[in-house]
Amino acid sequence: MSTPQLVVHHDKELMAQAAAARLITKVVDAQASRGSASVVLTGGRNGNGLLAALAAAPARDAIDWGRLDLWWGDERFLPEGDPERNVTQAREALLDSVPLDPERVHAMPASDGPHGADADAAAAAYAQELSRAAGPENHGAVPTFDVLMLGVGPDTHVASLFPELPAVRETERTVVGVHGAPKPPPTRTTLTLPAIRAAREVWLLAAGEDKAQAAAIALSGAGEIQAPAAGAYGRQRTLWLLDSAAASQLPRSLYPPASA
Repeated sequence: MSTPQLVVHHDKELMAQAAAARLITKVVDAQASRGSASVVLTGGRNGNGLLAALAAAPARDAIDWGRLDLWWGDERFLPEGDPERNVTQAREALLDSVPLDPERVHAMPASDGPHGADADAAAAAYAQELSRAAGPENHGAVPTFDVLMLGVGPDTHVASLFPELPAVRETERTVVGVHGAPKPPPTRTTLTLPAIRAAREVWLLAAGEDKAQAAAIALSGAGEIQAPAAGAYGRQRTLWLLDSAAASQLPRSLYPPASA
């Protein structure tokens, strides 16, 4: 378990641009050292803001997009191409404009896919895909992601792990179906905390006053069942990327900038 580090930016635009630059560096470094890189994307306004900033960054061409594996932390269980699906939004923000290898873009199954309306079967299939991608060096059922990004909800949820719901209590499976989510759509698929914690680095993104209380709760020692964001951490590094509004309720003692 890595101790959370904080970086606070003036506003959400600067946060997105800085996070995009940080991600480019991490991917390029991973590709230089291991030949490829593996990143888990998140949806929502902050996740999509980062992808849009990455699309606009001239340095994006430093990435070898053909040697990048993309996964998702969660997905809304809706038909393929639905505008509310995270993968649809990611394609619009970035993915359709860069030369990715389609075989390395690992979208979670849609509700009109081979598993039909069975979100649990779709989750199990994604878990199998993750397991197939994990090598002996990963020592587990998922690849060792280089960077796994998560948005933080106002209720402290990350991915589709909501406070007190069964998914946040899962300790064995890596992907589960979510039923009765408190925000629409109610049916989703999500990585679990064990899968999230397989990442080398976990980045939690929060911008806006509506995220301030969630950040304060998650960083105050709250339990992961009540505050799922508190249970999201990486093997080597856990990085909270905030704007000043989201950081407004944090004690100043938490403010020291993270090391590069």
